[in-house]
Amino acid sequence: MKRHEFLRELHKVSANRNYLEIGVNDGRSLTLSRVPSIAIDPAFKVVSELKCDVHLVKATSDDFFARDNPLQHLKGGRHPLRNLRRGRSPIGYWRRTTLDLSFIDGMHLFEFALRDFMNVEKYSDWSSVIVLDDMLPRSVDEAARDRHTNAWTGDVYKITEVLARYRPDLVTVLVDTAPTGQLVVFGADPDNRVLHDKYDEIMAEYKVPDPQKVPEAILERAGAVRPEDLLGARFWRPLTQARNRGLPRSVGWEPLRRAVEQVGVSR
Repeated sequence: MKRHEFLRELHKVSANRNYLEIGVNDGRSLTLSRVPSIAIDPAFKVVSELKCDVHLVKATSDDFFARDNPLQHLKGGRHPLRNLRRGRSPIGYWRRTTLDLSFIDGMHLFEFALRDFMNVEKYSDWSSVIVLDDMLPRSVDEAARDRHTNAWTGDVYKITEVLARYRPDLVTVLVDTAPTGQLVVFGADPDNRVLHDKYDEIMAEYKVPDPQKVPEAILERAGAVRPEDLLGARFWRPLTQARNRGLPRSVGWEPLRRAVEQVGVSR
């Protein structure tokens, strides 16, 4: 299954009420959204028709998240009926905005992808779904920091190892999509500061010059699950019901963790 096919189905099974995308490019992935959306790219060149209420942001993701109230577009205004007509919560203006589904496909360098994840997590919750693209490079050349190939993932694959090492509270699932795989993250905790506190330590170890030492497990896609298996898992309906009911982490997370781990965990 190709990555855009997987994303299309992920929109369906997650029943997301909003969507955030980092790295728009020509808009092919953004065309899949039908809910209020925010899309960030300093040089987007959208050529496809968009079918959602979207705020296109021409900025770097770091600059966007440095703004005051960056998710204002998803909140809507003060008028409840107008919010309903636009697919938003009628009382969303007065509530904390939480991202339901986020897709990170920005700059293909490890430090940028890590900061993107950290920024997205601040506005996510245990029931949010965060997807990172290009997690399974097919060669060491494709995974280079200094691009010298047509197809290029950069060294963002390191995110999988870093999250497993520093954030074992999360559940991460590598998905064997074409061409270069994706990582789906469950259990976001906006109050967790480990990655922020350890950022310099992580950079000192993982931000290294080419050639990158890509693990054989990554190149061979060991442990990556079939996208059909993740999409067909039984936990999606309970997840969306718990999210829509506003269940707290203390009630909803452990049952979801156990259910996702039955599908496959990237460690």
